[in-house]
Amino acid sequence: MRSKPQCGINLKLIVLFCSFLLLFTILILRSNLSSPLKTPPSSSTTISETHLSNSSDQPQVPKCPSLEVPFIPTCTKTPPSLANALIHYATTNITPQQTFKEISVSARILAKKAPCNFLVFGLGLDSLMWAALNHGGRTVFLEEDQSWIDQIKERLPNLESYHVVYDTKVHEAEKLFEHGSKEECKTVSDPRFSKCPLALKNLPGDVYDMEWDLIMVDAPTGYFDGAPGRMSAIYTAGLMGRNREEGETDVFVHDVDRVVEDKFSKAFLCEGYLREQEGRIRHFTIPSHRARLGRTFCP
Repeated sequence: MRSKPQCGINLKLIVLFCSFLLLFTILILRSNLSSPLKTPPSSSTTISETHLSNSSDQPQVPKCPSLEVPFIPTCTKTPPSLANALIHYATTNITPQQTFKEISVSARILAKKAPCNFLVFGLGLDSLMWAALNHGGRTVFLEEDQSWIDQIKERLPNLESYHVVYDTKVHEAEKLFEHGSKEECKTVSDPRFSKCPLALKNLPGDVYDMEWDLIMVDAPTGYFDGAPGRMSAIYTAGLMGRNREEGETDVFVHDVDRVVEDKFSKAFLCEGYLREQEGRIRHFTIPSHRARLGRTFCP
């Protein structure tokens, strides 16, 4: 009788060996996955952890998730004024009246002084931008057209604006300029009590009581003879700057390519106080005349 063949035993050994090899491979893979290679903490991480442990008694600022240890931003919301401005300009095809370079002149000063008190003659397509750039400060707009104020308030109710009535006309500019050379117009005082016919006396009381860090003159209308013109606005802006208790006021006049804006800004804001001109905008810095008595109207 023939003996049984050995192939069954050999097959069992092969299967057993393969199973053992597979199990060994799985164990190695699991070991590698559960024990990743550890890297030594960086010096910046050590310093950061030490600082946090030493300042545990102080209120902690919540941190945003970060993939890089050295950069840990704080979770802060976009200011409402900036958010509104972004949405407004992103959803309309309306652009501000000033050019990018002209806006940059005022924006640089706002970047240094904001939050501050900012008075703007005129309510326009750029008003929301100015309020956003002065986030946290007070920005007030003075507008000649009540119907325009109503339209803007429907769309942008958070802007602070007031209606102003002007009693001047562009065709009177030459006569007003001559009157401005008289002594009563060189006297520094509250505009409400000035004897100079160029001084605006019918603005909201709060406008006179506030010390303005920046004043923008971009209104009223001044491109035709029957328009109010900016003679009084320019003169009053300079008077407010001179009448503050201390410090200085940055005054910006737009549309200086026109005769009135050119002539009145040089005369009543003074060429000696002129700091910069870019395109159609001029920047003057008016110092307090009350802080140092004896200053002449223009240097």
